[in-house]
Amino acid sequence: MFIHIGNDNVIRSRDIVTIIAKDVISSSSIMEEMMEKGHEDGTVKGREKNSKSVVITTELIYYSTLSVSTLKKRSKMVSMIHKVDDGIHFT
Repeated sequence: MFIHIGNDNVIRSRDIVTIIAKDVISSSSIMEEMMEKGHEDGTVKGREKNSKSVVITTELIYYSTLSVSTLKKRSKMVSMIHKVDDGIHFT
């Protein structure tokens, strides 16, 4: 399944490692270092300006203008749809 994460980016839900609030990055030297390396390697996509969250996948890092809670809701919807597609029904 796929999730639209904003900024015209659609990614595979199975590739998502984590979704974090953008302001968390500045509170962790490890996260700052990861983002700096990602910018150098070209693995960071999107604009930092106006972004609310960071989506880390197995291959790339995306800035998203959507909040963590919105992305979480979208991922839950994808999970529910996937379960229905697999034949699991809710009563």
